[in-house]
Amino acid sequence: MADGELKGRVAVVTGGNGGIGFGMARGLAAAGAAVVVSGRNAEKSRGAVAELAKLGAPAVAIEADVADEAAVNALVRATVDRFGRLDILVNNAGMNIRKPVHELTLAEWRQVLDTNLTSAFLTSRAVYPIMKKNGGGKIINIGSMMSIFGTSFAPAYAASKGGIVQLTKATASAWARDNIQVNAVLPGWIDTELTTNARREVQGLHERVLARTPAARWGVPDDLSGIAVFLGGPASDFVTGTAIPVDGGYSIQG
Repeated sequence: MADGELKGRVAVVTGGNGGIGFGMARGLAAAGAAVVVSGRNAEKSRGAVAELAKLGAPAVAIEADVADEAAVNALVRATVDRFGRLDILVNNAGMNIRKPVHELTLAEWRQVLDTNLTSAFLTSRAVYPIMKKNGGGKIINIGSMMSIFGTSFAPAYAASKGGIVQLTKATASAWARDNIQVNAVLPGWIDTELTTNARREVQGLHERVLARTPAARWGVPDDLSGIAVFLGGPASDFVTGTAIPVDGGYSIQG
């Protein structure tokens, strides 16, 4: 990626204090963007900001519950107050509850859908007038391999990530004339805190992932850095409504 490619741009990364979100935030910061890390763990966010600052780009943490409408609106206002603009939104905040459908409670279903999908709706809606006024912007929604494949152990998560792809298409279609590009990234199996829990809870998962992935490894958060810069920068100005796997080839296997 070119140094300074995103200089002068301002990015908000929800759930940007760890895992995939932090990998994407690192890519954006290394390319010159100012980065707002949004998360509910203040200590973890401070640590992420300190690491991003080492890359030479401005970085701040703003605590927010992205499933709460008022908190989302406050996050966007605080970003614009601090930096004067908002160019890139990465909707990465997410969670999972691993249970089959027949064991999942309604409260658990709603918690996952609100955190993973409703949050992307709320944040996208909140940044739209700002991006439109500024002449354009970039929204990057984080899907999953479960946007494509079914799974017995994460029905709410899979439904939310399938919904992310359709939300991406709808908003891309609606906002293309405002020069706002909206795309989804579908990470494969990435070595994060979330998937560490999955490997502990789902017997044989680690071996199955390695056997199916042509790259023969799990991904790491920094594998998402490049796609964040591409979709957040001018190289993707005519790319919108897509869902791009970053998975070491996992999804192309029969």
